[in-house]
Amino acid sequence: LFGWVPVAFAVGIGTYFALPDEPRFLFWAGFLAGAAGCLACAIWQGLRAPLLIALTASLLGFWSAPSRTHAGAAPVLGFRYYGPVEGRIVTIDRSASDKIRLTLDRVVLADMAPARTPARIRISLHGAQGFIDPRPGLTVILTGHLSPPRGATEPGGFDFQRHAWFRKLGAVGYTRTPVLALRPPAPGTLALVIHRTRMALSRSVQAALPGQAGAFAAAILTGDRSGIDLATVEDLRRANLAHLLAISGMHMGMLTGFVFAAMRYGLALWPSVALRWPCHKLAAATALIAGAVYLALSGGNVATERAFIMVSVMLVAVLFDQRALTLRAVALAGLIVLVRRPEELLGPGFQMSFAATAALIAVFGALRARAWGSWPVWLRWTAALVLSSAVAGLATAPVAAAQFNRVPHFGLIANVLSVPVMGSLVMPAAVLAVLLAPFGLSGLALWAMERGTAWILGVAGEVSGWDGAISYVAAPSGAVLPLLALGGLWLILWQGRARVAGALPMVAAFALWAGVERPAVLISDTGGLVGWMTPAGRALSKPAGESFAALNWLAHDGDGATQADAYARGQAVPLKPDGQIWRHETGRGAAERALAACRTANVVVTSATLEPPAAACLMLDRQKLGDLGAVAVYVRPDGVQLTPTQRPSGRRPWQGPAPERRDGVLAGSVRAN
Repeated sequence: LFGWVPVAFAVGIGTYFALPDEPRFLFWAGFLAGAAGCLACAIWQGLRAPLLIALTASLLGFWSAPSRTHAGAAPVLGFRYYGPVEGRIVTIDRSASDKIRLTLDRVVLADMAPARTPARIRISLHGAQGFIDPRPGLTVILTGHLSPPRGATEPGGFDFQRHAWFRKLGAVGYTRTPVLALRPPAPGTLALVIHRTRMALSRSVQAALPGQAGAFAAAILTGDRSGIDLATVEDLRRANLAHLLAISGMHMGMLTGFVFAAMRYGLALWPSVALRWPCHKLAAATALIAGAVYLALSGGNVATERAFIMVSVMLVAVLFDQRALTLRAVALAGLIVLVRRPEELLGPGFQMSFAATAALIAVFGALRARAWGSWPVWLRWTAALVLSSAVAGLATAPVAAAQFNRVPHFGLIANVLSVPVMGSLVMPAAVLAVLLAPFGLSGLALWAMERGTAWILGVAGEVSGWDGAISYVAAPSGAVLPLLALGGLWLILWQGRARVAGALPMVAAFALWAGVERPAVLISDTGGLVGWMTPAGRALSKPAGESFAALNWLAHDGDGATQADAYARGQAVPLKPDGQIWRHETGRGAAERALAACRTANVVVTSATLEPPAAACLMLDRQKLGDLGAVAVYVRPDGVQLTPTQRPSGRRPWQGPAPERRDGVLAGSVRAN
């Protein structure tokens, strides 16, 4: 039953993040005391009380999440800032608009006390640049626009505020002025030295292998994606090959597996060594060291760290003469990840990697006793390849569809054509390139790596261009993924005939997903964009601007239209939910037009900030929406219901303090939820 311990721990974490309000200190301190009492009772029972142990794990999970939340507190910018910015480069990547983006620490802002200054900020570089060569550790100066991280674009959507909070990212923005160097990189800490090394390795790989194949090779070797353009990333996504770009469990498994096999078979070439030394343990220790080096070279991001934990658990099992690939090892790795970073439970990376690993071990464990050992080697290898791709794809497909709202239809074909090349050519060549680089002999290995990455990108480009390569699905309600996870875990972990009961919550989840209701109207947290449902799909109030919210709304609707297409829909169908008159006013003179519209409209949405009007309309201006966040509107039999993203009376730590409120924030002609 050990496999259920991380499941119970995750239930506690999920409960905390699902709460509408932040629990008070005494509340979760009481949970900790309850967990201690349950654990004491379980120990007194000789750890023979499964339900008591599960309750203890859930209570500890619930306590660990707020502990991590408050331990990671860092200043968050509370207003829009424009002015001079100073900071040290720690990360270089690309933004959604395909611009170079810098993450800075040691931030200095004009007229702002250090205690209020964000620990980290992220700046996208627009306009004329090229005055410096961005390098980790370089202190730069610029004039930038900064704002606090924005919350979810709709209730239940991806919460960037929460994502940024756990990364101590207190502001995001852009600059159109040149970025200039203020101070050269200092010797710095070990982490910074490693970061410079990996960026230097990335530049050398891209210099030796120009083009997107070299950028892809640098990304899987060092985690630096700054050289990959958006078109390449989109091809990989449409072909269901984007997982090859993220350094995760597959990369770590392939690399450590190659090192393990090379070391073990290499030692076996010497009979005296093979007969006297524990070659498999030496190979496991060497692979563990290689995995740690890869973790450092790849940047040590959360996905790679998670993959290293999973691989480490399995290699340590080999050192202690235990079987490496078991569900118990996966459970232990999952528990370690959740204890270290409880917020990972909500991320697609955690969900997909553990879903794929657990499903693969369960399926191949069931097939181990089957009589396919008599098959020819080539047939077994081919069957294992196709089956592993199919199992991993099926296990991760619901999570990917729920998180990214798209289903690639030819992903199995693309993976069967690409994954063997990744494992048999690209990753071994990467290991050899790193080992031979100090001797100046890495040219042949890099050439082989370039051939492999070029093949993968060619497959992605071909498959993504096929008709019907992807379809779009609506975002599910919050209960769907937990039900799917419960059903899948029951099928995998439960023993005996009762395991088939796991199909029931999965059927219920898909039924809920099929009947999901999308909001009739969506309003951005700035008041600058409104989207409403029409027979042709969601219409948008603007053809450009607020693109992050616009594209998220359309994606969550399961709609592949562009923002311009959605704007064209609105020209034919006016914004009148439930027959009420709505007006949206933005731009110059929006305040005057909004006040005038309030005389005849039921609801007025505006990006301007206004005093409460005397008229009877509901005015949703920038200040009110700053308090409420993005708003979803549903048509009910008794009227129109507004559901805000944020509860003004119970904000979570990552949402920051509530703005100053005015009386009657939700007073008006419609009912508020």
